[in-house]
Amino acid sequence: MNERLAFSFGKDRQQASTPARAAIAVPAPVSAPAGVLPAEARRDWAYLGLLTFTALLYFRPQDEIKPLAFVPLADITALSAIGAMVFGRINKGLGVSKITPELVGVVAIAVVMLLTAPFSIWPGGAIETFTGLYLKVLLIFVLMLNTLNSPTRVRQFTWVIVIATSYIAFRSVFDYARGFNLIENGRVQGAVGGMFQNPNDLALNMVAVLPLAVLLGMRAHGMFGRLFAIAGGFLMIGAVIASQSRSGFVGMGAMFVFLAWQVGRKRPAFLAALAVVVVIVLPLTPSSYWARMSSITDDSLDDTGSRQARRILLSEGLRAFLDHPVTGVGAGRFQDYNPGGRVESWRETHNVVLQVAAELGVFGLTAFIFLVYRAGFAGREARKLLARALGERARTRWGPAPTRGQAMISLRDAAFFEAHTATMAAAIAGWFFSALFASVAYHWTFYYLLALAIAPRVILTERLAALGSPRLVREPAAWQKARV
Repeated sequence: MNERLAFSFGKDRQQASTPARAAIAVPAPVSAPAGVLPAEARRDWAYLGLLTFTALLYFRPQDEIKPLAFVPLADITALSAIGAMVFGRINKGLGVSKITPELVGVVAIAVVMLLTAPFSIWPGGAIETFTGLYLKVLLIFVLMLNTLNSPTRVRQFTWVIVIATSYIAFRSVFDYARGFNLIENGRVQGAVGGMFQNPNDLALNMVAVLPLAVLLGMRAHGMFGRLFAIAGGFLMIGAVIASQSRSGFVGMGAMFVFLAWQVGRKRPAFLAALAVVVVIVLPLTPSSYWARMSSITDDSLDDTGSRQARRILLSEGLRAFLDHPVTGVGAGRFQDYNPGGRVESWRETHNVVLQVAAELGVFGLTAFIFLVYRAGFAGREARKLLARALGERARTRWGPAPTRGQAMISLRDAAFFEAHTATMAAAIAGWFFSALFASVAYHWTFYYLLALAIAPRVILTERLAALGSPRLVREPAAWQKARV
């Protein structure tokens, strides 16, 4: 599927000079890597390009301003940002890109796409899926990996995504309330095209971004920011309900369970807040929503027959994988696969795992499962690195407040990363359980979540390496008060 892509971003207030006990003060090495110094202190056109591209992807101005449909704004922005990133790194004597296991996995899927294309049922179509969508995803993932190199940037980037998704959620709820842009007996479509247009894709994206709104609701600096994030979270819940997506319902349930587990065990008050949300939302949920959700377990309540169709598609997707276990039928080509006896022809698998298995074979499936695993457990590695980082504080004498370039991480940023890892685990869980009923393996959402999930680990690894601190040290007592 080739999506035409669609700026604004809010920069957090510069952190004021903190007391001596608010940061880890260690001298910066003379030859510290570029990523160790506060990146926000330098103008970075690659990072600004990433923010612009993300805003274009989410807001899709070409849907509202038709002449823009003839101007490839997103492509121009992406290529300019990539060029600025590569030039900047080479100019500093660095490689073209950082190399992480996740980047290897993303590249591996690209390689499998290209190597299996000649064996596809439609080689030209498989190549189009790669060049029209996945190549762009790969390039933007590389851009995220190399530019999200400070806590401030991770926070800003999260704000851009939450603001954009809140806007789409608001429009979806507004459309639903006035009976506009509805399909299939009252299901709202996305107010913009691309990855939001289909009601199920709309719900999946709302579920995936909702934990980020929770993160900002807990960790935004000012009261206005927190209230905005909380309001955005409620709008995202409303958009999921308005979509009447059963996959969104399952994903949202899984996401809330993970949120309660990851955040509630450290902040019991969060569980009470979650209960308040349920009390507020339940009375406002229309009866038609619960009637549709009941069809998850009762075939007789499914007027559209989609439940039975999905069951057939699962068996047909498995059959395609067993018939082509090594090469698959080609990237994006399951919908064109039409062997004798296929019942649900010209349709996708509606299961992300079977989509990859049927289209890319066992090697593509292995790479994709590896990426999902790395995304899900990225927080565990980041928390260990946070313990090391805060342990450096325990063996360093108190000195004057650190100057720019000396502070490895402040307690405020460390607490943000701790909350970030908890909410990202919920975001990945919500996406995965929703994606078990969708064909979104090559779409943007997962790779954005993957980049955000691994960002704290990459940042902390670089900073600890520059300080020559490989040891895992007991967490200082001051850290216990700052967590989540």
